Amino acid sequence: MLFNSIQFLVFFIVVTLAYFSLSWRGRWILLLAASCYFYMVFKPVFILILFGTIVIDYYAGIWIAQTQDQKRKKLLLIISLISNIGILCFFKYYNFLEDSVNHVVQSIGLRPIVPNLERVIPQSVLVWMVDNANHVLLPIGLSFHTFQAMSYTIEVYRGNQKPERHFGIYALYVMFYPQLVAGPIERPQNMLFQFHSYFKYDFELVKSGLMQMAFGFFKKIVIADRLSQVVDHAYLTPSDQNGLTLATAMVFYSFQIYCDFSGYSDIAIGAARVMGFTLMDNFRSPYESKSVAEFWGRWHISLSTWFRDYLYIPLGGNRHGELKKYRNQFIVFLVSGLWHGAFWQFVVWGGLHGTYQVTAALRDKWMKNAGISIPNNAIIRVFNVLITFSLVTLAWVFFRNNITKSVTILKKITTVSLSDKINTPFNHVEMWFCAFLILFLLIKEHYYQNIPTKNTTAFFVLFVTLSFATYFLGVFITNQFIYFQF
Repeated sequence: MLFNSIQFLVFFIVVTLAYFSLSWRGRWILLLAASCYFYMVFKPVFILILFGTIVIDYYAGIWIAQTQDQKRKKLLLIISLISNIGILCFFKYYNFLEDSVNHVVQSIGLRPIVPNLERVIPQSVLVWMVDNANHVLLPIGLSFHTFQAMSYTIEVYRGNQKPERHFGIYALYVMFYPQLVAGPIERPQNMLFQFHSYFKYDFELVKSGLMQMAFGFFKKIVIADRLSQVVDHAYLTPSDQNGLTLATAMVFYSFQIYCDFSGYSDIAIGAARVMGFTLMDNFRSPYESKSVAEFWGRWHISLSTWFRDYLYIPLGGNRHGELKKYRNQFIVFLVSGLWHGAFWQFVVWGGLHGTYQVTAALRDKWMKNAGISIPNNAIIRVFNVLITFSLVTLAWVFFRNNITKSVTILKKITTVSLSDKINTPFNHVEMWFCAFLILFLLIKEHYYQNIPTKNTTAFFVLFVTLSFATYFLGVFITNQFIYFQF
């Protein structure tokens, strides 16, 4: 079910009203049933996969906590992780593995070694797993709820979380509908106790949640979906576009993906807050970052902290010398790239960010050894923000396009001329309106990251204004959120 649909608005209103009319026992049952329905709207059969992993991880958590033998604990954790990662890898990476490996072995004169799915899976099962091109379909949000489930068993293994013995509550932890398909990726310490709590109706939380939802819809429908029309037009055949058109599309895509993904997070966090639940912040004005490292402390925070805690630190973090620290950073970004998609373009995107991090660390070390210090004044800060935004925008090119198109785009932008005419489906007024929306977004995010709602009259005025602005200025083309594909 898409957040930017009438169906979701009706669903949200009905579920929320019913939620506040029930006792605690009725609430968790309602939320679990609603979450199942929310997920099954996309493709009903895939809920069986989600249910299977829930059962495995639920019992794995209990057995890990009950077991005294450390080797047996580790074995149970490994079984749980392999189950989750195995399902994720099959649905997300089988096509990638088949194409890549078989291409390599065929190039040296050998037969393909990764079998076609039709040879290993019965047709009766295969029919609901593949599309018309015989490619494995990716269950929506699989990467998100897989990582959330893995964090539970890891935290139980580490002794940071007691096992959840209420099966329904554990299932709700994995399936909670606001953040089920695109995060934030929550830790069990933050969510499980909340599902055991009874939240009374709180008008202040309702106002705050509705306002965050309203601005999330505005970011998605008014800004992201409007910018997407310019981006899609330019990137469809980049070889036919001039440098200025592609440079404009690059900048627009940076704000499109931000408004699209942070808009989803705003709606998810706001919807949960209306009912009394607190989800973690996922974005904190990332385009104000003065370095790429700072950017990753502000962008998709639930994922970046997940990789820090469950991959970077277990790899050794920065505890075993600088070379291994740089290696670990690079590995994390490569894995992050693959997490986003089973295509080489995402590996390149992750590799670029890994290169940015390592290069910046080496630069800082050299400057420190050379006794060079840079003044921390407004001009330098603005310069660093612009450089960081440029580097991130450059990497987004590979995130959005395949490698061939990306190379074409980067070649073309080296020929940018201000005498070029931007090729766009919009007229001049609409293009200036896009620029105004970006400027409005930056000002709002800088001064009012959270819109104040204490004054009830101001809340109603702002909420109604945002709602009407979204309705009258929105681009209603039922665009799926970008991160649903992950």
